[in-house]
Amino acid sequence: MIESVELIMAALAAGAAAGAKETASTAVKDVYAGVKTLTLRALRRTEPVQSAVVQMIESDAVATIDDESGAAHRRELTAALTAAGAGANEELVAAALKVLQLTDPDGSKAGKYQVMLHGNKGVQVGDHNTQTNTFS
Repeated sequence: MIESVELIMAALAAGAAAGAKETASTAVKDVYAGVKTLTLRALRRTEPVQSAVVQMIESDAVATIDDESGAAHRRELTAALTAAGAGANEELVAAALKVLQLTDPDGSKAGKYQVMLHGNKGVQVGDHNTQTNTFS
């Protein structure tokens, strides 16, 4: 599978972007609200709670962190989710996957969010990545 934290990040961004549109379905809004609640619950269990990260999620600013200027915010949120163990929260990961299935049905059908890697080196998962490998 795609790394769980990246899946959650993608769902937060997709849900925030879709939820901002008047045409978003009730299902998308409901599932996205669940992802936000579960994510905030996971983040609030860690000490200290990072108020800037919580604010990003609460205000749906996650929808705008995919642009170049949001790279630092993306790294901060990814680090906070990793530290909170959000990727191991099965309920949160399942809800995130549901958001992505609703907001990107074509990508879901194509397996975009179902990547499995075992024992690989130098592999990237996701879109718009940069990578430098040094193997010895």
